[in-house]
Amino acid sequence: MSKSARILNPVLIVGCIIITVSFAVRASFGVFQIPIADEFGWLRTDFSLAIAIQNLAWGIGQPIFAAIAERVGDRRAIVLGALTYAAGMVLSAWSVTPFEHQMYAWLVGFGIAGTGFGVVLAVVGRASTDQNRSMSLAIVTAAGSVGQIVGAPAAEWMLTFLSWQQVFIVFAVTILALVLTLPFMRAPAQVSKAELHESMSQILGRAFRDPSYALIFMGFFSCGYQLGFITAHFPAFVTEMCGPIQPGGILHSVGITTTSALGALSISLIGLANIGGTLLAGWAGNHFQKKYLLAAVYTARTLAAAGFIMLPITPVSVIVFSLVMGSLWLATIPLTSGLVAHLYGLRYMGTLYGIIFFSHQLGSFLGVWLGGRMYDQYGDYTFVWWIGVAIGAFSAIVHLPIRERRAPLASAA
Repeated sequence: MSKSARILNPVLIVGCIIITVSFAVRASFGVFQIPIADEFGWLRTDFSLAIAIQNLAWGIGQPIFAAIAERVGDRRAIVLGALTYAAGMVLSAWSVTPFEHQMYAWLVGFGIAGTGFGVVLAVVGRASTDQNRSMSLAIVTAAGSVGQIVGAPAAEWMLTFLSWQQVFIVFAVTILALVLTLPFMRAPAQVSKAELHESMSQILGRAFRDPSYALIFMGFFSCGYQLGFITAHFPAFVTEMCGPIQPGGILHSVGITTTSALGALSISLIGLANIGGTLLAGWAGNHFQKKYLLAAVYTARTLAAAGFIMLPITPVSVIVFSLVMGSLWLATIPLTSGLVAHLYGLRYMGTLYGIIFFSHQLGSFLGVWLGGRMYDQYGDYTFVWWIGVAIGAFSAIVHLPIRERRAPLASAA
């Protein structure tokens, strides 16, 4: 049997489908910034805060849904997540005030948590062998990029003949269809005998006493900040700050004639490049220490972001930056989740990773909200962009002292 055949299994395939759809919808919200603001005459901060709350709710909901999955089953947790996600989208479609969008963003965020990495990576990790786990986690993570590739352009395309409200309804129906795949998701509980006797309180206490867990928590903050800001604001950033697209050029020949279309394309290019980058990270995670790989990813992000904002923003620089940042986009996910599994085992991996992911979403909340707030105050995104550069450098440094050695299991109570 080939190695690829050993890696691929029904749990991995269904996990990829769920993550693809969940991320396609999530990645499209930046496309709605301008249409919703223009329809209601809102400040950029208003809808940005809704997206920021959505990211915060995702972070809060991640360990909650992971714990639900570990208590009552992965599939039940995903069904609950899909129902919550769809309800948030439908209610948002009928919202006419910033407060309503911000309230229903909590449902959307919790829904993303229930259909996102915290639940899906844990079940895929249990269904994988030790030799294939890092690559399996990378494959599922890369599936999120497939969603990003199709999500923003699909939303942009549907907005040409549907209202943004109708697009939200279409997305809600698509999310509900995910439950049809769940009968194929059955994962064994591949944990050691010692782990079976370790309670959740014991494993949480062991992790909270470990300085390395705190360093991983702090380091993941900048990842959320950068991804949250770019996903929510980069299409608008490109629309308003990029130089004109020259007639007769390559972009014109493929139908990209406006900076608005280029902004949507940039999110798609980030997702496309991330497929290769994430799979490479999964391979590297099996051969090198994950903490050094994470430090390298954050260093490269910092240099790419600094270089982009310092140079003139042109269609070419937008495409180059999108491809470079895309290759680093979700490379942190299989490395971080794999590091958590390596240090603390698989039994409560979902909860432990979910707690660390909360740091990611705190950063995402700040990146999205601060982007809108500072845009309204200063008229551009330059200052908030430099904040992202600074905290990216911080994350590169903070991963270096991590002790990549598994702590001993707590004794059975």
